[in-house]
This record gives sequence, structure tokens and C-alpha cells, in this order.
Amino acid sequence: MEKKVVIVGAGVSGLLACKYALNIGLNPMVFEAEERIGGVWKHTLDSTRLQNTKEVYQFSDFPWSSSIKNTYPTHSQVIEYLESYAQHFNIFPCIKFDSKVIGLEYVGESSEEMESWALWGGTGKPFGSKAKWHVKVQYTKTGSIQVYHAEFVVLCIGQFSGLPNIPEFLPNQGPEVFKGKVIHSEDFSALDNLTALELIKEKRVAIIGSHKSAVDIAAECAEANGVKYPCTIIQRNAHWFLPSNNLCGFLLAFLYFSRFSELSVHKPGETLLLSFLATLLSPLRWVISKIIETYLKWNLPLKKYGMLPKCSFGEEISTCQFATLPDKFYDRVEEGSIIIKNSQSFSFFREGLIVDGESRPLETDVVIFATGFKGDEKLRNIFESPVFQNYIKGSSTSIVSLYRQIIHPRIPRLAIIGYNESLSTLGSSEMKCQWLSHLLDGNIELPGIKDMEKEANMWADHIKQVTGRYFRRACINNFFIWHKDQLCKDMGYNPRRKKGLLAYLFIPYSPKDYAGLSSK
Repeated sequence: MEKKVVIVGAGVSGLLACKYALNIGLNPMVFEAEERIGGVWKHTLDSTRLQNTKEVYQFSDFPWSSSIKNTYPTHSQVIEYLESYAQHFNIFPCIKFDSKVIGLEYVGESSEEMESWALWGGTGKPFGSKAKWHVKVQYTKTGSIQVYHAEFVVLCIGQFSGLPNIPEFLPNQGPEVFKGKVIHSEDFSALDNLTALELIKEKRVAIIGSHKSAVDIAAECAEANGVKYPCTIIQRNAHWFLPSNNLCGFLLAFLYFSRFSELSVHKPGETLLLSFLATLLSPLRWVISKIIETYLKWNLPLKKYGMLPKCSFGEEISTCQFATLPDKFYDRVEEGSIIIKNSQSFSFFREGLIVDGESRPLETDVVIFATGFKGDEKLRNIFESPVFQNYIKGSSTSIVSLYRQIIHPRIPRLAIIGYNESLSTLGSSEMKCQWLSHLLDGNIELPGIKDMEKEANMWADHIKQVTGRYFRRACINNFFIWHKDQLCKDMGYNPRRKKGLLAYLFIPYSPKDYAGLSSK
């Protein structure tokens, strides 16, 4: 029986999906829209560093080179690491570059037939159906389109690229009235160094946003222009940022990403005993949050420059909103090369921006939107079937419900890797790809569709409850070990990955703890 597997995207998740498909004897084909691997790392500023330590952000069976001494590797070091991984596991021959997947259509079984299924895909198996996926690929350099056929598709397109989120404006108040340049952070990050420098050099730059991309771009502008042409950040809400030092990274891992720390939070599907422990230990988590907040307020001039968040640090952890500051960021703020303004709204005029709450308009030459992406919409748009689009769309108040955060119960023979956010997307994606290799190799028996939906909806509801207004990010930081425990059990492995009670409870988990779980 033919088992053609197509993987969409050659970012971290796509590389992992390909590697584990090769492990079980499949011959996957990977379509990558650009000419290089790396996913979001292809659209990242050269000055950007990892948000977590390299011990957390590494493949389980491919450690960082001993030559990398940084706790938080740089953008170029991450790209080199990913390329070394792809080279080592012979992934490059599977990748078709400059090949953008613009449509997926499941052909051979009607919607009515699929509605009657009791098991995922009709049989509960990843292969064996008469139907196929038609994968429509556009070659970006020629514009030509070709359709490929596959028995199984793995979507690794992520949430944070491809479809920028641009604010809407009233007529005659948007970018169309502005005489300067308007660009999204993704497009700015994709520029080569010389072109990016030409865009911002000796220019008055305004950045719209409050998260990692905003502060990284501001640091780039400050480096290029100094105090003569200060860069202005306009933000709605301040977020908690950690200094880029080793101490913060290691403390954060011990305080928030150990098995003991997860005992203090409620988890989807937990037992009564775990629920009782979470309620009992929740004050401890609150205390830890306050200690970290006090430390950050003591060491950083947050209140002075309008960077003191209204929410708790614990809430930022739960919603994947915390990030690491660029080196010497507040030195730039104090010298005046970065200016921070807090405002809930703004509009354009010919010479720049009118910022709500400011007495004078802000004259500027370049405006950069660091306003995120429409991840759900990008995921939905890749399907040609309105039925599948509706499954992904859900509602305005819900996230995509995926069984084990990998497969949609109503979309046959397709997996989605890298949709959820966590401490380490790499580690989470690798675990999911290990689970997927077991499924593709016939070693996991799925429950019925209704039971899968019940489980997926329970997780989606819990994620929404925990993450509040940021539910679209589908963050599982609070219970990422709990999630991996479920995947281990499905694969027939003991979820207890550390020896000794103290290590089991208090030592942070890393990808190395889950090495060797692939099907073969």
C-alpha cells in the first residue's frame, strides 16, 4: 500500500516531522515556500536571541555544538543549528524549496460520508483509505502551479508568520494618508542587513507593539541612529520582560517548569487528588510570581518609563507572554535613543501619527507594525473545503480543538504540528512528532471521533480559561509536562523520565528527557 506523506513547512516542526517520518521508513516530501529552512527564524532580526536557554531549546538526540558558549544563542547560531540538524539526519533531499502550498483538498469521500464515521478517517488508521489529499503547490519563482497527491498531510505552518495582523482604521486615518513608509515586522525582519539599515538609518521610526518583535526592532533602530533620531515604541499594554542573563533563565525553569510547579496549577482531565493539590499549592505560585515581580521592579526602571505591566508575572507565564529583553535595552531608553509611549489608539496623518493622549502629533518617517499574526486564519485558509474551514474556524470565542494537540477529530489523515505555544516550541513539536511516528507506524489506537472531540474540547476549554484574552495563542505553558505525560502513555512509555524522587519533582524537564521515543 502506498504511503505518500506531505509535510508543509520546513521550520522546526517540519524538520522534526520529516526526521521522524524517515525513521519509520517513509519517504516524506516537504514543501517550503522560501529558499531556506528555519520557519520564523528566517524572519527574525540578527540581534534576536533565544527566549529560553539552549538546554531547553535543543533536539533530544542532537545537542548544540560545544563551540556555542552562549546560554541564549543568537539568531545566526540558531539557523546554523537547524541546518546542521537537517544535514545530519539527511532531511535536505526531502525538501522542495520555493514551493508554497496554496491549497489542500481531500478528494474521494463526500462530506456526508465523513459525517457518518464513528472512527477518525473512517477506520481510525492514518492510511488505507480510497481518498487522497490533493496538495496544490505554487512555485514562487515561476508562478506555476502543480498538484501533488498524498495519503497523509502534516501541517507545520505555525502561528507566527505568513498572515500579518494589521490594525483597522477609520477612513482617511490609516496608512494610505501617510507619506512615509509602513511595513510589518515580518517584512522588516526578512530584509537583508544592508536594506534594513537603509530603511531606518537617520529616520524617525515609530514601532507599534509591545512584545518581543517591538523591543528587538527598537534596539536595532537605536543602534543605527542613537539619540539624534530616537525610535518610538507605541504600546497598548506593557508586558513582563526578563533581563538577558543566565540567572533569570535558570531560575525561571526551576520555579515554573518542573513537575512540582505543575502541581500548583489545575490541569485538564486531572484527578481529584491533583485538583486538591493544585488548590492547596496555588498560593505558593502566587508568592513566586510576586517575588519575581519585585526582583524585576527593583532591577529595571519599569515604572519610570511606562513599562510596568498591569497583570501579574504568573499570568504572563500562563499565557506565553513573557519574553527576554535585548542587551542594554534600558540603557538605550535612559539615553533617549528609545522612547516609550503608552496609548490605546492612534491614527495616521500625512506627517506621521496622532497618538491618543499625546498633546502633539508624532512626526515620523517609518512606521513598523509589530502587531502579530492571524494564525487561525492562515491555518483555515489552506483548506479548500468550506466544511474543513469551519472545523478550523470554530467560533470567535474558541480555539482550534485538536486531539492531543495534534489531530482534528473531523479532518481525516492530517496532523497539525506547532500550533500550540509553550516554553519550548521545539521540545513540544518533537514530542508530537514522536507520537505521530507511532500513529503512522500503526502503534497507536485512537478512540472514536466523539471521544476524541470530548477530549479535545476539554483541553481547548481549559486553555481558554487559563489564558483569558490571549486564548488564541493556545499556550500550554502551565501543563506542558502533563501534556507530554499523555503522549508518553499513548506510545507505551513511562512518563516518569527522571530517576529519583527529588529529580522527578524539582529538576526542569528538557527535550533530552524524551530522547528515544520514536517508533523505530
